[in-house]
Amino acid sequence: MIEKFVINVGRQLGSGGREISAELAKRLHISYFDKELLSVAAQESGMSKEFFEKADEQTSQPLSGGLFGLRFPFNGTSTINTMNYLSNDALFQMQSDAIRKLASEQSCLFIGRCADYILRENPRCVNIFISASLPFRVERIARLDGICTAKAEEKINHVEKRRAEFYNYYSNKRWGAAESYHLCIDSSVLGIAKTTDFIEQFVRAKLGL
Repeated sequence: MIEKFVINVGRQLGSGGREISAELAKRLHISYFDKELLSVAAQESGMSKEFFEKADEQTSQPLSGGLFGLRFPFNGTSTINTMNYLSNDALFQMQSDAIRKLASEQSCLFIGRCADYILRENPRCVNIFISASLPFRVERIARLDGICTAKAEEKINHVEKRRAEFYNYYSNKRWGAAESYHLCIDSSVLGIAKTTDFIEQFVRAKLGL
């Protein structure tokens, strides 16, 4: 029987990280968690998924903004008062608990959400960061979203600023820095399909699969 393992993937927007991760999980016959993790965290905590969607990969906010100043309904299964205030930090902790629980129960792949840091004590983890050249990412986002290249680059800058702030804030490491991962790879060099092949070989070699 193969010992449980976890793959954690960080990615630049437009690098194909989500497509690569989904295919990798399929090839390795393991569970895949991206936005799906928000549903799991909501179910485990007994709260509305809306909590986690609004705080997804965002740092804690001051008392004057963010989730502190907003009310969201619980899903009705919690014994906590049905209207409450929660910080992004509290939601991050609940999401972290869900990640740890899933990793303890099965082999899986997590995209983003500081999973590599949350599971840093797990010896059966592979932490990967997928990047790509800016022209490659701009062209890809423009094509997939049906927007002009200027809008695509604007979207990339906005999303990556948020992802970096989230990762740096909660992990005390640097998002995208080589020392934070076991493997950093530029998908624009080999293309999506061959990058997936390369990562699969690396994962199998590291974990002895």
